[in-house]
Amino acid sequence: MPGTRIYLDWNATAPLRPEARAAMLDAMDAVGNPSSVHAEGRAAKAIVERARGQVAELVGCDPGEVVFTSGATEAAALAVAQKRRHGGRFLALGSEHDCLAVWSDEELPALHDTEGVAFRGMQAILDAVLQPVGRVWAPDRGDTALVALSSANSETGLMLPGGSVATDNRVHAFLGGTVPFAVVTDLVQHAGKVPVTFANADRPSYAILSAHKMGGPKGIGALINYKSHDLEPIQRGGGQEMGRRSGTENVIGIAGFGAAAEEAQRDLAAGVWDRVAELRNILENLLAESVKETIFVGKDAARLPNTSCFAVPGWKGETQVMQMDLAGYAISAGSACSSGKVRESRVLRAMAFPAEVASSAIRVSLGPTTTEDDIRGFARAWIDHHRRRASRRA
Repeated sequence: MPGTRIYLDWNATAPLRPEARAAMLDAMDAVGNPSSVHAEGRAAKAIVERARGQVAELVGCDPGEVVFTSGATEAAALAVAQKRRHGGRFLALGSEHDCLAVWSDEELPALHDTEGVAFRGMQAILDAVLQPVGRVWAPDRGDTALVALSSANSETGLMLPGGSVATDNRVHAFLGGTVPFAVVTDLVQHAGKVPVTFANADRPSYAILSAHKMGGPKGIGALINYKSHDLEPIQRGGGQEMGRRSGTENVIGIAGFGAAAEEAQRDLAAGVWDRVAELRNILENLLAESVKETIFVGKDAARLPNTSCFAVPGWKGETQVMQMDLAGYAISAGSACSSGKVRESRVLRAMAFPAEVASSAIRVSLGPTTTEDDIRGFARAWIDHHRRRASRRA
């Protein structure tokens, strides 16, 4: 194994930013409880509120709409808990992250098809909303449906056209205005890699975020309550986070989250991810030139700038991950949030890819510190393993 390892799994987690580390170290000296009214408590609260503003700036909301949680999974659960407000049903497409998909009242297809064309699954959402047994929808009474629609998929990198964010009005209009929709959008992979922008005042109802995907610490995230709904808490107690999420705030983690969000905003302004996209394209060209049968998921569709999901049918993804690990490269086969499991991609199957492709897919995700040498080295190692495999099968 080479002495220097190359990290190409940024969608699983990003390395901790120096600025986040520094903010966390400073916060460790803040002894007060943010709920206390004395000077020490006020100092701790100031750290929390500064970070709230930094996160709000990144995702285009008011600071008061940021609810800190233990991570995106808790944020997703808090969003889903609001479904009683939105007609009592929650629907998630098959391409959504497990933290949202597990709550869906029905099993649905993916948003994209095998060519990366978006909105394939949207009619399924409409059918699921309009046809539950014994349910008569009355939009004039305020009936809505709560649906999850991620702006960027963690496995494939596929985004909505133009890198846009799903909003309540946009989904409502796309489905012919039949049912008002409240959207939970997963911004975990989007935020910090692509600007989060909205047309006019249109917003989703909720969004979820995770600090460690943008170079902050693990164990801290947020629910963005874009429309300032009165949230029904799932964690009750002392009424922290404006009564929306009780429990003493993780001041150290929140400080790191805020610093990471601020640096992520700077990276976007500096065009850092444009350079990353160029490296991703170099990688895909190198692989395509040498291994013609490689299938690149959504190559011509809107994607995250750093993500390449590809497969050679019959070459198991778990085998490739192990081979590249031994060669000194950290990559993954699908999402890293399944307790260390390597299995057939649920997302690709939901997109209607055959099992042979779904079980052979791997994901390479780059970051701001990735170099062209890293990419070319990975390509050489991967191509070499493919040639060895081909020679054994000849």
